Amino acid sequence: MPNNQITSLQSPHVVRVKALLGSRGKKIRATEREFIADGIQSVREVLSPSFEDAPALIHLYVTEKGYAKLEVEIDAAILEGAPIVHVSDAVMDEMAETESPQGILALCKFTEITLYKIKQRQAKKIAYFWEIQDPGNCGTVIRTAEALGFDAVIFSKNSVDVYSPKTVRATVGALWHIPVVENIEVEELIEYATSEDFYTIALAGDGVGSIIDVAKSEKTILIFGNEARGLPEITGLSARVSIPMKGKSESLNVASAAAIAMFEVGIR
Repeated sequence: MPNNQITSLQSPHVVRVKALLGSRGKKIRATEREFIADGIQSVREVLSPSFEDAPALIHLYVTEKGYAKLEVEIDAAILEGAPIVHVSDAVMDEMAETESPQGILALCKFTEITLYKIKQRQAKKIAYFWEIQDPGNCGTVIRTAEALGFDAVIFSKNSVDVYSPKTVRATVGALWHIPVVENIEVEELIEYATSEDFYTIALAGDGVGSIIDVAKSEKTILIFGNEARGLPEITGLSARVSIPMKGKSESLNVASAAAIAMFEVGIR
């Protein structure tokens, strides 16, 4: 056991982590711009971010077993420079949100990313989500966008908290590899798209034509709606299309629809 291992359940570290994961966590995360990432998959990406404004690691809390996992998965030079805090199993159980923690928990700080910043990064493929509500869907679309070569993901106001534990977990580390912009109204998005010569494609059940047949452009913004209410009418779009379906289902889950559309635009 390391000599500096934290064993007290009243440690300030425990209090800080529990506050970010508790009932008031959303407000605290927004105010302090801090959040928690857990598990080996997320932490592997935390330690190897791929863009300048990716969330920064403040503390990496590990149990003895957790540290042993990191030694196997992470390059020794990277691990040696990480801000590691050793904790007892009891402290990890107190801090962790999951019932069976892996003994690895990262306290991170995020930087606000704006439309101006993704403009500076010359983002050409962007996915926009209007009032998405489910943390799992939110994390999945971030992960999918990164996997399919998109340059940024944007969420409207009244969308789920991107840095909630469930959302972060569902990204499986993609938060450290693709910029995410929050709180952008659709009117602001269309204004940005027009000024920067983007082709804007809304996906909706009432869309005319198919995402398969829509014109492809080097600079494209895909727009997706709320899980239950879909998309409102949007002025200034290049196209409003749907995904053709052969089965009897009326619609697709937003994460599934996004995966299909992003594959069409990002890969095909």
